[in-house]
Formats: sequence, C-alpha cells, structure tokens
Amino acid sequence: MVERARRALNALERARAEIRPTPGAVTGIVTVGLLERASDLLAEPLVSALARDRPGIELRLMTAYSGHLQRWLDDGDLDLSLLYNLASTPSLNAHPLVHEHLWAVAPPDAGLRPDRPVPFARVAAHPLVMPTAGHALRSLIDAVAARAEVKLDVAVQTISMRVEKRLVLAGHGWTILPGVGIAEDVAGGTLSAAPLSEPDVWRSIVLGMPRTGRTPPAVEVVARELTRQVREAVHEGNWPAAQLHAQGAATEGE
Repeated sequence: MVERARRALNALERARAEIRPTPGAVTGIVTVGLLERASDLLAEPLVSALARDRPGIELRLMTAYSGHLQRWLDDGDLDLSLLYNLASTPSLNAHPLVHEHLWAVAPPDAGLRPDRPVPFARVAAHPLVMPTAGHALRSLIDAVAARAEVKLDVAVQTISMRVEKRLVLAGHGWTILPGVGIAEDVAGGTLSAAPLSEPDVWRSIVLGMPRTGRTPPAVEVVARELTRQVREAVHEGNWPAAQLHAQGAATEGE
C-alpha cells in the first residue's frame, strides 16, 4: 500500500505542476536517471541549461547503475533515463546516443598510455578488480572473455567505481572502465589507462523512455536537452573514446 500511495501522490504532484500559469510555458516535475559513471559530466550542465531556459520545470536527478535505473523506469519512478546496452522493449523505447570504448586501468607505474591500446589477454593476465556478477559492465567483460577463451582472475568485486579505482591504486589489480569514468584520474596522473584491443570492447548508451501513456511536454523538453548535453560532451572531447550514434542526431531534432 505504501508503494501504491507514494506513486499516486507523485502522479498528483506532477499533474499539479503541469498546470500552466502562463500560456505557452512548459512546467512540470521531471525525474531523470543518470548513470553513475556519466553523472559528473552531465548533471551540472543539464541543471544549468534547464534553470536558464525552462525555469518552470522542476528537475529531480537519480544516479545509479543501469540495472537499477531500468527497473525504476519500468516501475514508473523515472520519466527518462540513460541506460547501457539496451534495445527497445515492450515497455521502453531506447534511443541510441553514444558508443564508448572500454579502457584497461592500472596504477601509474604500469605505464599504460592512451595512444597505445592494450590487448585484452594482457589485461586478463593480471588480478582484476571487477564489478559484481550481474552488473551490466561485468556481464559485458565476462562475455568478451568467454569469446576470447580467456580466464579472468577476479581478485575483488565491488559495486562502486570509486572503490574500484582506489583498489587499483592500492595495487590490488587492474580493472576495465569506460573513459568517462577515469579521464580526470589519468589527466592527474593518479591512474594510467589505455584502450582495450584484440578485441576492441565497446558498449552503447541509450536514452530510455516509457512506451505507454502520454509523454508530458516537460519530459520531452528534458529529453531533448539531455540528448544535446550528451552530444556536446562528445563533440568537445569531454567524453573520452566515445562516438555518437547516427540516431543521436535525429533524436535531438525531434
């Protein structure tokens, strides 16, 4: 009953917020899911742009791993969310935005360099600090290892990227992360990193939105702005080793 009541009250609150006191104004409450590894890059620009251009929209941000975000989106607790490696489902539309290259990450003395890709087998020869089993990134890495017939020596598992990086720095092993999660660490010299090769390992980031029901104007506005912020981050080189998906341009102009 508590969950049902909470969702009913949230729906009522959103309906009240959509009442437009000024003709043509877009108002409403929009709850957005941001992936943990991209939140530092996208949260502040998104909030600033909407506060400047759409002050009638109340933005609520939730940060988590992709699996949690997808569940919250399915449950109606989010209006839209960035997600990893998701195709459209009966309940969700998935608009591909970005493909990002995964990187090997090691302590500084390993001497990894962005201009020298590292074979996957070399990474697997080290003890690894990995996300826990079932995590989307872990599933992707396990699938690559299986195809390459390489056995992984997983020394530590965690659900926190910050803990992963700390354990790598402390010498407990190497790890595999997207460039957006390590750019500052590499620039500051606290970690060394290089793109994975043989094979290259990529994953996609999509914008997920519910299929059912009417999409409020405020949600459409936030979806367009979030798409614009993603594209701008890639164009300006702030999203390392990322490539825009061809459909991303179409999404922005809708």
